[in-house]
Amino acid sequence: MNDFPFVGDQRQEAIAAEQARFMTKVFGWMAFALAITGAVAYVVAGSPQLLQFVFGNRFIFFGLIIGELLLVGYLSAAVMRMSANTATLVFLLYAVLNGLTLSFVFLIYTSTSIAGTFLITAGTFAAMSAYGYFTKNDLTKAGSLLFMALIGLVIASIVNIFLRSPMMYWIITYAGILIFVGLTAYDTQKIKSMNIIGNEGTEEDHKEAIMGALTLYLDFINLFLYLLRLFGNRK
Repeated sequence: MNDFPFVGDQRQEAIAAEQARFMTKVFGWMAFALAITGAVAYVVAGSPQLLQFVFGNRFIFFGLIIGELLLVGYLSAAVMRMSANTATLVFLLYAVLNGLTLSFVFLIYTSTSIAGTFLITAGTFAAMSAYGYFTKNDLTKAGSLLFMALIGLVIASIVNIFLRSPMMYWIITYAGILIFVGLTAYDTQKIKSMNIIGNEGTEEDHKEAIMGALTLYLDFINLFLYLLRLFGNRK
């Protein structure tokens, strides 16, 4: 079925316009979730009672971490079976939980370096996302390599918890930055292509936008944390 009553260039323009509106929704939800995470982290860092609640009991802290992982897994696996409102609620709940656990950032690093690193992250993210959106090159192969590198990064990070090697710490830091810079471009291209043309305004369209926003949100947060290792000034 042809969802656009146009031919040739007119149809391509209509498709491009719908994709642009879809990506605007994706970035909008991503930015909203980042704002929630940042606000929650800031409030928690300024409250001794909340800090004690989050970090004073390891069972609560690790429970929050497990809760985040379960929410991401649940949303990724079942998003198309949920209602659009449920998918949105799960996504925003994840952003809140992430803000609770990331509040440590405000305890370790100065506010100035956090703000500066955020701007660096935003600029890098914007540049790579724009590349992923506009490039005509297929980034699928690069994405597969980046995913394998990400698995290696996770394993190396776990190993270094026990080794406590400064050299491995910095290798992991630089590798993490490169991996998430690449994933930002790849994921942007993938999200753009996964949009089903002609379903604009439907529940499926909204859920696709939420799933895309979650993917880019994770890229942004991880890139920020690795850049903070590099540019952050500790208190």
